[in-house]
Amino acid sequence: MNQSNILENRFPGRRAALKREILEQALHCFNDLGVEATTIDAIKARCDTSVGAIYHHFGNKEGILSALFFAAMDDQRQQLERELAGANNLREAVFCIIESYLDWVAANREWARFLYQARSPLAKGPFQQELKDRNIQNYQKLKEQLIGLGKGDIKIVQPFEMLFSLIIGPSENYCRAWLSGRVKTSPQEYRKEFAESAWRSLKR
Repeated sequence: MNQSNILENRFPGRRAALKREILEQALHCFNDLGVEATTIDAIKARCDTSVGAIYHHFGNKEGILSALFFAAMDDQRQQLERELAGANNLREAVFCIIESYLDWVAANREWARFLYQARSPLAKGPFQQELKDRNIQNYQKLKEQLIGLGKGDIKIVQPFEMLFSLIIGPSENYCRAWLSGRVKTSPQEYRKEFAESAWRSLKR
């Protein structure tokens, strides 16, 4: 899935075409220039629109940043939910989490690069509470799914505050290295290895 598809899913229809164009060009700006260095004027220079139109749709740069971040976050979550729906036990669920994450990053490199660099600025800005609330909601839902699939063996997914880091941490580190060019092999090539490692970490 490319950036246009994610934006079309988030902002569908002809009336949202300008909004999608602004966001697509902003995504390129953030990745090319960095979040801090990107300005509204820099985004305008890549769009066939005015500064006023950008402010009208998003309010400010933080509004653009949050719109992009939450669009990607929701797309990633929806993909995971579709795959988790077919899990029959805890092991299959852990494999779904890892494989869905690696597949999404490999298919959406620009979005993944953006997510990694935008999380910290977003967490410090005016949308920090929304980010926190979304993370809590997503985390709680995942926790409940894993407990249910664990058939009451809660010990295997305790302590909960460490759960996601144990499962996804090594995969995330590799994806960051891949996106930066420090490693060349696609993370999809190591889906099984990372999934097996995540499963073993939960059973310790």
